[in-house]
Amino acid sequence: MSILLTPTARNATAAAFDPTSTPARTNGAPTYSAEYLSELKASTPSTRPRLQDDDSISYDADVSLAADTLAQSSLASIVDLTGDADTEASILSSSAVQAAKEKRDRLRKMRTTADEDFISLSVTKHSDIPQGPHPESRLMREEDELGEGDDEYAEYTSAQERIALGKKSKKVEARKRREEMSELILEAEEQDEETMEWEAEQLRRGGTYVDEVKGEAAKPVYKPAPSTTSSNVSLLVPTNAPIPDLDLAVARLKGSLTSLTTSHQQNTASMASLAQERVQLEQKETEMREMIVKTEDKRSWFAAFREWVENIATFLDEKYPQLEKLEEEHVSLLQERYDLISQRRRVDDDDDLSLFLGSLPAPPQSQEIDELGRVVPVANSTALMRDRTVARSGRRLRRRAQNQTQEEEGYSTDATLPPSDAADFQTAISKLLNKGQDVLSDVRAKDFREPSQGLGKWFGEWREKFGDSYTGAWGGLGMISGWEFWTRLEILGWDPLEDKRSLDTFSWYKSLYGYSRPRHAEDDEDDEEPELGPDGDLVSAMISTAIIPRVCKLVDGGALDPYSAKDIRNLIDLAEQIEASTERDSLKFQTLLKSVLTVFQRAVESAETAVAPYLTLNRPRFDPESVPARQRFLARRQKLLNNMVRWRKYSGERFGIGMLITNLVSSCMLPVAESGWEVGGEERMKKTAAMLPNELVPVVLVDRLEGGK
Repeated sequence: MSILLTPTARNATAAAFDPTSTPARTNGAPTYSAEYLSELKASTPSTRPRLQDDDSISYDADVSLAADTLAQSSLASIVDLTGDADTEASILSSSAVQAAKEKRDRLRKMRTTADEDFISLSVTKHSDIPQGPHPESRLMREEDELGEGDDEYAEYTSAQERIALGKKSKKVEARKRREEMSELILEAEEQDEETMEWEAEQLRRGGTYVDEVKGEAAKPVYKPAPSTTSSNVSLLVPTNAPIPDLDLAVARLKGSLTSLTTSHQQNTASMASLAQERVQLEQKETEMREMIVKTEDKRSWFAAFREWVENIATFLDEKYPQLEKLEEEHVSLLQERYDLISQRRRVDDDDDLSLFLGSLPAPPQSQEIDELGRVVPVANSTALMRDRTVARSGRRLRRRAQNQTQEEEGYSTDATLPPSDAADFQTAISKLLNKGQDVLSDVRAKDFREPSQGLGKWFGEWREKFGDSYTGAWGGLGMISGWEFWTRLEILGWDPLEDKRSLDTFSWYKSLYGYSRPRHAEDDEDDEEPELGPDGDLVSAMISTAIIPRVCKLVDGGALDPYSAKDIRNLIDLAEQIEASTERDSLKFQTLLKSVLTVFQRAVESAETAVAPYLTLNRPRFDPESVPARQRFLARRQKLLNNMVRWRKYSGERFGIGMLITNLVSSCMLPVAESGWEVGGEERMKKTAAMLPNELVPVVLVDRLEGGK
């Protein structure tokens, strides 16, 4: 609570306390005497002066606002300051306080200012104040008060600030902000003289002010030396100090020099190591940059390579079915030719067997009816045999005229087609070759037509640029799997037992041979043949992958005639070429040997099947043609036996070929020879035993020859 003093009271207080009667000071500190203290006590009032209800009293705003609180509090006191200073204060009674409170409540309820006894404490009229949502209530909410201060304190609450949105307005706002900051900095740096004087006065009043300005050094004042007496001469004269020793100083200097030298050496070594480390870091940085460049080149190259491989895969998926269809067509042509030759040879064997062992009973034949419903007459078997004999004699005469040699009858085996069938076969082979050329007729890209321009180029770059990944991924074998298509397309229509071309005459052989032996820039073309690359000999890989399986299919399909000496000779030459590129014990090469043996087994089984019914019948008849017929039959079997022996000499005893030879001699040739042992059978079997190795001569044949002697 604030207590307001009237001018009279203020004058009385000022008169009671005279500032001139200040306490005495000794060395800057005040000294309070008894007279001064008694005078100060007498001039100080002991109680508060009484406050009278007078219109002349000046009220402060804080006092007017706290009037209700004074009336309600039992400890409140009203001081009258209109009288003298010595006037004693009086405390109102509770009844007076209660009457005053009732009067003020009654006047407040009347809401009028006409009564002189009520003075409004508010500057504004009560009717001008907003009454709020509850005008009968004396309580007021914060939001109902007049003037919330938003406009008054807008400068400090950022209520008037606006957010700059445009580029130009942002620049203006930033410039104003910089100017305001500059003004604040300048205001903080400026020193107002009046402000400084006020602060100095406050410090002086608080007793902490220093007259000397900080930062100014006190001027030196000369002070004479005190007089010396006998009592303090020892205090003024310093004691004697020992003279420094030269050796100690030199040792100390040497120690300092040593420490400096050691520190210099350490610093030099540190600098050298840092320089070396910097060089190493620069080298590593260079290596890392080169590695990054190489990695990026590798990534971009492999991305292009992958795209090309996908195109090749799509191309092969489209072309492979066409190639396989043509290969099957070629095998079917060879099978048809083999069937024609085998059928004619079987008929010749039946004619010869019927001449010296008797004719088999004719099986009952059903009547054949043509498309018009007429019965087709059955040809006479005797007439057909006579026609075949005449045709056979004509072929033999033509063959002798061409070869100019007297060849034994039956030894030629008639392994050729008739002229009409041979012409048809050649026509079909020519059409097959034309179809093979049409497979790539719609291809214009050179790298898809020539594998050396596509596969050889890309895989060669891979081997040259990224040799480690190429070797680790077996890139050469991957190239072979793609090159196989062009290799098989090139050998389409090739009959290795009729065509005398060797494997090294094909273009795929030459391309793979050159790819397997890459030439480097430093190699001279006149030098010897370059060494094999990391892939090894890819020619052998292609032979194992494409050539051997193809040859096996051709042999099984009828390309090999087991009675033809020329086919066996060409087959041995081809096997030697394949063996030079692959290992003899490899699985693919053994597959080729097994295919050849299968053809011989079919020939032996066919001969045994043809002889068995005639041996069972065994009704020989007197016929001058029976002796030559027996000789022709044994000559054909002897030709088959000779081919089997030659193949065994090359392949060795594999898959039981020796047992097959023994079985042919004992179960097929010997029984036929015994039917005319005296008329040429014994002589034929002696020749047979002479051409066989000793371990393959059957025991029954040895016994028969020895018994005949």
